[in-house]
Amino acid sequence: MISVCLVDDQTLVRQGIRSLLELSDCIRVVAEAADGAQAIEVIPRVKPDVVLLDMRMPKLSGLDVLKQLHALGSLPPTIILTTFDDEQLVLAGLKAGARGFLLKDVSLEQLVDAVKAVAAGGSLVKPVVTERLLAGLEHMHNQFASLEQPDALTERETEILRLMAGGYSNKEIANSLNVAEGTVKNHVSNILSKLGVRDRTRAVLKAFEIGIV
Repeated sequence: MISVCLVDDQTLVRQGIRSLLELSDCIRVVAEAADGAQAIEVIPRVKPDVVLLDMRMPKLSGLDVLKQLHALGSLPPTIILTTFDDEQLVLAGLKAGARGFLLKDVSLEQLVDAVKAVAAGGSLVKPVVTERLLAGLEHMHNQFASLEQPDALTERETEILRLMAGGYSNKEIANSLNVAEGTVKNHVSNILSKLGVRDRTRAVLKAFEIGIV
């Protein structure tokens, strides 16, 4: 059972997402927060498997929540809840440690798949929401540590990076390629090293930036 914490200042949004999640037999909402300050208090105490986080909230924004929990070492895998107009804020959230983003009018299937993917170690940084979001990457150049001229990836590493961009976990990638999960982990480590980034999300962002994906 995957435990989820919902963080959004709009009660109707929280109720709607909670209603969708309750239709799944493998996900349980264990906590809610109506603003960033509540989130900072609730999340370290409840320790959910996944957080669904709004970015525009009173007291503390979603970006503040990401930064503070990351600094405390208490940031669970987090999915940003966004609208079409929030691309720059989403990119800042990804930079601060979020695993990906979803639109607030997400379908049940997309929501459940996203929660499962992130809980399993995957990410949700893929070009399906809006071209404007990816276009915003040009404003992020040099805002997170990476190599300006990354080392060349092998054909297999590029294939794995594309699957990472699709939100697949190491286990799912291993099953897709019919290789051991440990082999995939080694490839991911090599990819991070060659791109000069510290995590999967930044690897995918860097891949978009330089046109690999």
